[in-house]
Amino acid sequence: MDKLLTSVLSDTFTFGEVIIVLLSSLVLGFAISLLYIFTHRKTGYTPSFAITLVMLPAIIAVIIMLIGNNVARAFSLAGAFTIIRFRSAPADPKDIAYVFFTLAAGLALGLGFIGYAVIFTVVLAVTLIIMEMFKYGVPKTEHFILKVTVPENLNYQDLITDILKEYSTSYRLKKVKTVDFGALFETVYYVELKKGIDQKEMIDKIRTRNGNLNVQLVFREYEDKLYQIDP
Repeated sequence: MDKLLTSVLSDTFTFGEVIIVLLSSLVLGFAISLLYIFTHRKTGYTPSFAITLVMLPAIIAVIIMLIGNNVARAFSLAGAFTIIRFRSAPADPKDIAYVFFTLAAGLALGLGFIGYAVIFTVVLAVTLIIMEMFKYGVPKTEHFILKVTVPENLNYQDLITDILKEYSTSYRLKKVKTVDFGALFETVYYVELKKGIDQKEMIDKIRTRNGNLNVQLVFREYEDKLYQIDP
């Protein structure tokens, strides 16, 4: 066990050592990518992000091997990476955790600690699978954002209150703003819908109240990405 947790790299890398590290990086990256696909199979996932998770451990491992114990090289690489930025941030905070997951595996592999990397990957993978199976952290009720456009001649405060009471366990008016030069009100509600309700029926009832203007219903978790509602 002690030998399993020691570095496989010597002071000067041999061709065989580099190949072992790269192959190990790709195998663990592929395992992490499969885990990501498994835990996102119901909510959907981005194929390009799954591919990125395969490549990241190998990339980080190569960077660490290039740096070695050379301080000047480490500073130069750090300076080079400061000009690199992601064009788009992951929508799901869990995606960020997977990025750090692959980075940690790549760092361990880059230092030659293959045993550490494998044990770390297996333990965290089992933990994530167990949480996925038991639906850890998944709310029992569904939280939505409801956006309703109301004509200026109607009182938006009490317009759909009875409908919200009928179809939700709780609701809260989050935001009101005028659009089209004050001709319309755009109201935004946070609603916790009851289980098993007919969402189309609820939306149809709202449309009869607001003159068949725009009504939008979206999961609360996509608030920042889709609607960018101010806090």
